Amino acid sequence: MSFKSFLKAEQEFYELKCRAAEYYRANRVPQTLEGLLNQLFEEKPGDVYGYMANYFSRLAHAPVISSIVGWEVYDSRGEVALQADVYCVVRNEEKLVCSAVITGADDDGVESRDAVADHQQASVATALEWIREQLSAMLCGFNPAHQTQLDKVLSDFVMARYLEEQDAHSRERKSEEEEKRSESAPEAMPPFPPSQSKDKKGGEKGKKQNSVDKLVPPPELPVPELPGAMVVAAVSLAAAKSAASLSAVPLYKHIITLRDQALSSVFMPVPLLTVLSCGKASAGKLNLLEELILLPTRTHSPTQIIRMGHELQREIKRIASTAAGKTGPAVLGISEGGALQLGIDRPEQALDLLMEACANLGLPVGKELRLAINCAAHMLMDYPKGKYEVMVGTLKSPDELVDMYVGLVSKYPAITALIDPFRKEDVEQWLKLSSLIGQSCCLITEAAVSPCPRWREAKPLPPGVTWVTLRFHSEMTLTDLLHAVSERRDGESILAVSSEEVGDDTLVDVAVGVGVTFIKLGGLSGGGRMNKYNRLQSIEQELQEQGILAGLRAMKLPWEAEEAESNPTTDEMPA
Repeated sequence: MSFKSFLKAEQEFYELKCRAAEYYRANRVPQTLEGLLNQLFEEKPGDVYGYMANYFSRLAHAPVISSIVGWEVYDSRGEVALQADVYCVVRNEEKLVCSAVITGADDDGVESRDAVADHQQASVATALEWIREQLSAMLCGFNPAHQTQLDKVLSDFVMARYLEEQDAHSRERKSEEEEKRSESAPEAMPPFPPSQSKDKKGGEKGKKQNSVDKLVPPPELPVPELPGAMVVAAVSLAAAKSAASLSAVPLYKHIITLRDQALSSVFMPVPLLTVLSCGKASAGKLNLLEELILLPTRTHSPTQIIRMGHELQREIKRIASTAAGKTGPAVLGISEGGALQLGIDRPEQALDLLMEACANLGLPVGKELRLAINCAAHMLMDYPKGKYEVMVGTLKSPDELVDMYVGLVSKYPAITALIDPFRKEDVEQWLKLSSLIGQSCCLITEAAVSPCPRWREAKPLPPGVTWVTLRFHSEMTLTDLLHAVSERRDGESILAVSSEEVGDDTLVDVAVGVGVTFIKLGGLSGGGRMNKYNRLQSIEQELQEQGILAGLRAMKLPWEAEEAESNPTTDEMPA
């Protein structure tokens, strides 16, 4: 090597050292290393490199989303669902952090699920396309802990897709109308024959109109789901799970922090446990009692409630098997909701059986333990006849159904809540029933939460509704659910987990985190459902061990309102 070449190499090496020194000084590497070495020498940890790793991890940049990946998976009924995987850059490495699965299957029965199967398949395909072509790039660089900002991006994105679809439909309708006008003949239509033109004077047309007037109001058509909108819930939930995982905290604690709530005391939701199913899908004549549900109203822990449910189911099986050859109903299996399914002909049979089982076990039914009935009346309406088919061959008008409920609540005072006793369109009957039994029985229905108020307005609740059921559905972000629960502070809220959900226990953490009063998981059967009950128990135990379990959330019961006003207490129950 020549002398000039040697000098050039030395100069390049010197410049490299200068750049390195400047880089280290700019990033405060010397000061950081000096601090680390001083602490390391003072504390002398057993795992030197583990200590150093923890020290540097606290100084690392916050993880950010690098990509979102979508998959087509299946839920517990074999229906197609959407899985969203969140990949993040964590300490300069890309890794899969968490996933979430959302199914858009309908919960109103097998017929409706079959009817929307094609739509569901197309919706998942659209969601996968949106993730692959747009959303993954849009969310790249987002901190998954910034839930509100991330959810706004998701809502804005779907809002834009909704407006595009509305615009496309508008142009299509306009084109069809112009085509019809161009094809229509210019000649005037012939007048109707006299025999068909009679109207208000009592002719055929008048008779037909009178018969239509006697029909009950038709059901409100459900707002069609925007194909692909399930991506909102999947990505929002996956981001929340990722943020919790990266912070090394349970999901429910991460959600509590999103509410700006302290973790010094955490309340548990009350589990609504379904023990019997005698509804339309059962073998008996009875259609009305879709679910008989245990409703604890005092300080039973989730673990105690689950144990009571197990004991009660065993006792019901024993009573039913003993009476099967005589006059009693036989246990015919397990419903899709995980409860015992009986062949029952009258409501009194099911209620008497349940009350007998509770009495045999010494359960305080009617006191600390009460009953809720999921009537699912919207599935029982015979629209041509304008009546509810409460039992096979037995039809009742909305007013007659009011009398039936009043009779049942009067005969069985343990009944504290009726879920969906009418269709939402029967406003007069909701009001009438509330005036008759509202002081002793709560009326519950599902709240039509508006995930994106800018394009969809939430429908008002029927009059007399005491509590509401919420669902984390396919168009809703976690921020939307938090907002919906916060709006219900003047009444109780129930987070219902439908039987189409996948087997993981994520929504149990969501229920604890968002602060609902109740969680409805169904009966004590099925691996996926029991995973959720087990998670509920494990959260309770974890909070108890940490000394921050505040007990069950207190529920506002109608007959206790006056007592609460005269003796004001905290909103929550002690453990």
